[in-house]
Amino acid sequence: MTDLTLLETDRLVLSGWRADQVDDLYRLHGDPVVARFLTGHGQPWTKEVMDKSLAHWIDLFERQKMGKLRVTRKSDGVLVGRCGFGVYGDEEIPEIGYSLYPEFWGHGYVYEAASALRDWYWRATDRDHFLGMADARNEASLKVLRKLGGVYTHTGDAHGHANVEFYRYDRPAA
Repeated sequence: MTDLTLLETDRLVLSGWRADQVDDLYRLHGDPVVARFLTGHGQPWTKEVMDKSLAHWIDLFERQKMGKLRVTRKSDGVLVGRCGFGVYGDEEIPEIGYSLYPEFWGHGYVYEAASALRDWYWRATDRDHFLGMADARNEASLKVLRKLGGVYTHTGDAHGHANVEFYRYDRPAA
């Protein structure tokens, strides 16, 4: 079996998904508390959407080492959520995103994972930028996007949302 680990932080392991782990995604995105900011309608994802998303993330990981990755704690192997790069728009601009089980909110896991991925992105790709976006009502996610160093560009529509704040991350000058 291929090692799916992309990177590790002090407390976390970020790795690709396997198809047999879809129940973890059902639990995460099927939770109404987690899902309320993930879609324009604020409802949990359907199993069909989750199955399709997981297949897409697996494919992205195999092709580009991207996709929304599993985030597990090193100390005990517990899955805390997901964080990684999807693609946005027709131009398929990399877009960082994250979602954790509520019991792991407030522990700094999202910023730890997202900042490690940001740094990995600059080391491992030659792309000049990526995006981050979050529902304008989701102050916790917006705080992470700002702390990562994103520059607010506008509020607009994305993924069925009518009120999403967009942030742009440009490659640091050498």
